Amino acid sequence: MTDVMEQNGGPAGAGATSNGSDAASSAGPENPGTGTTEPVAAARIAEIRGRIDEIDRTLIELWQERAELSREVGATRMASGGTRLVLSREQEILERFRSSLGADGTQLALLLLRAGRGPL
Repeated sequence: MTDVMEQNGGPAGAGATSNGSDAASSAGPENPGTGTTEPVAAARIAEIRGRIDEIDRTLIELWQERAELSREVGATRMASGGTRLVLSREQEILERFRSSLGADGTQLALLLLRAGRGPL
């Protein structure tokens, strides 16, 4: 996601000149993996990416925990004679993510729901 942001004019894209050329292209070889030749910027990019990697690890762990808990809820509900799904609960989750994150939140919520209950 970071690389997509950078490609779409995020922080790494700040070196582009008004004529569309990349200012770093004439300044010498790039620092591998950062897209810049400027050492301070390259160090900051590496620092930021380290934090992004930490967040990604946490998100993956939380995703897996959430999916397992969701499967447990479903198994418990079905074992007691309940339904496989509770659509009102799914709608509540979809709305929570949509109201906080917009359309992308809806897509994220759909993926989370699917991870916990499987495809419909």
